[in-house]
Amino acid sequence: MDVLLVEDNPGDIRLAREAFRLSEKPITLHVVCDGVDAMAFLRKEGAYANARGPHLILLDLNMPKLDGREVLVKIKTDPNLKHIPTLILSTSAGDSDLQFAYENCANCYVTKPKDWESFAHVIRSIDRLWLALAKFPSEPRVWKPPKTGSV
Repeated sequence: MDVLLVEDNPGDIRLAREAFRLSEKPITLHVVCDGVDAMAFLRKEGAYANARGPHLILLDLNMPKLDGREVLVKIKTDPNLKHIPTLILSTSAGDSDLQFAYENCANCYVTKPKDWESFAHVIRSIDRLWLALAKFPSEPRVWKPPKTGSV
C-alpha cells in the first residue's frame, strides 16, 4: 500500500513514519512537505514522474506555498484524483476547517494529538480502517493530463 503524507512538520513526519512501521501490512510512505509538491507528486510531474499513485492521502491543512485546503479542492475536483481517499490530519480543531473539509469531500478529519502515544494510536487506527479493512483497486489509477483542443 502506498500512502502520501503531505506534512511540513518534521516531528509529525517522524512520528508518522515510526507509527506506520508498526503496520501489519507493508506500507510505503511517501512524504512531501508542501501543497505544490503534493500536486506534482499526484500528477507525476518533474521529480515525481515515476511516483506510484497513492492508495491514501494524509493531508495537513496549514502548509507553505499551497495550503491543504487548496490541495483538497484540487484533488477532489480533478477527475483523475478525486477517487483517492483523502484524510485531513491537522492540528486545527476549528469548526470552520472541519466544515470546509467535509464540504470539499474529505473522507475523514482527524485532529493531530500532541503526544507520541496518542499520535501512534491515531495512525494505527487509520492503518486498521483505511489500509487493513477498506478495499482498494489493485492498482491505483494513473493520472492522465486533460485533453486540450479538439481533434
